[in-house]
Amino acid sequence: MATRARTRPPLEVLRPTPDPDFRQERSRRSYQALIDAAMELFGAKGYDAVGTPEIAHAAGVSVGTFYRYFDDKHEVYLEIVRRAMSDAYRATIEGLTPARFVGGTRSDTIAQTVAVLFEHVLGRPQLSRSFMEMSLRDPEVAEIRRAFEQVSIAKLGELISLVCPRDVVPDPEATAYVLYGSALECAYTLAGYTGPPLVGADRAKKALVSFIERALFPAGP
Repeated sequence: MATRARTRPPLEVLRPTPDPDFRQERSRRSYQALIDAAMELFGAKGYDAVGTPEIAHAAGVSVGTFYRYFDDKHEVYLEIVRRAMSDAYRATIEGLTPARFVGGTRSDTIAQTVAVLFEHVLGRPQLSRSFMEMSLRDPEVAEIRRAFEQVSIAKLGELISLVCPRDVVPDPEATAYVLYGSALECAYTLAGYTGPPLVGADRAKKALVSFIERALFPAGP
């Protein structure tokens, strides 16, 4: 596992498995129903408390149909993690370009990005927490999480180097690392990972947007 995590490109690690070659629309619906059911169950109960018969039942298919597409619940769990991480990257990071930070729009761009990031964590807090916990004990989940961090920080570092002069932000990659970590840690604490949050989501979001903008653009407009 460790060797694969070092050698596989991060975007390859994040790429969801291509859908099977469905010959009937009913097969496609059954496959998607299994994905959706597994996501709901893992989000509600965590990984250990969910079994393949329960996933099949919730999807409205037979256990045999489950095994037609997945070897076990671990395989479908990994697929859910890949899809969730890929969706989060596309929604929050991939679309950020220097043009979106021109003039007065930069505050709005930061606010929109933070809002989407929070939604990905807070929209399914139990599922996000399951991903975090599993990454600490499952090498394959850890590999996916690490890949998400790598591509996100690399993209943010590239963006910062383009929109911020080096005399303002001398180390774009390290700055990206700190900003990324601050945003995710804030989202995780708001999701209740360490107990009831000390401030509300709106206050935290506003403060985080201000923090990021001041770090990147200390001189103002």
